[in-house]
Amino acid sequence: MSPGEDLPAHPPLVPPLAEHGALAMTEIELRDWGRRFGRAAHPPLLVTITGELGAGKTTLVQAICGGYGVEEDVTSPTYALAHEYDAPRSPVHHLDLYRLERPDQLDELAWDEILSARAVVLVEWPERAGERLPAGHVTLSLQHLPHDPDRRLLYAGWHA
Repeated sequence: MSPGEDLPAHPPLVPPLAEHGALAMTEIELRDWGRRFGRAAHPPLLVTITGELGAGKTTLVQAICGGYGVEEDVTSPTYALAHEYDAPRSPVHHLDLYRLERPDQLDELAWDEILSARAVVLVEWPERAGERLPAGHVTLSLQHLPHDPDRRLLYAGWHA
């Protein structure tokens, strides 16, 4: 591939056995799925992770990072908004957009530079990015199960 050529789109990564795009799992199963996802990931890759407070977004990010090869502690960047981690294959950028009030505040995070880097980019609360969220990403969504507090419902999909 020569400089300036577009990189091929990352193929969709969805949970094994999730024929209908959703899988109910315990925290242990979620961590295992996240580690497997991280091992299968390759840069450049943008992953958006949605879910209400306490749904397990940061837990999933920690597992993905572990599977990808990040050795340091992965923490929520709720106040810092962004953390960068080293991994053998590429950097990992973990962004938490919860505290953003407007999409134009993404400029302060070097949003465009992060998205154009050869890296894995994990974004919590991606809806705060509005129209600045590009197509061509994996979307993961976690939801509480109303009658089973020990399990989460994970939806996975590819947005071209």
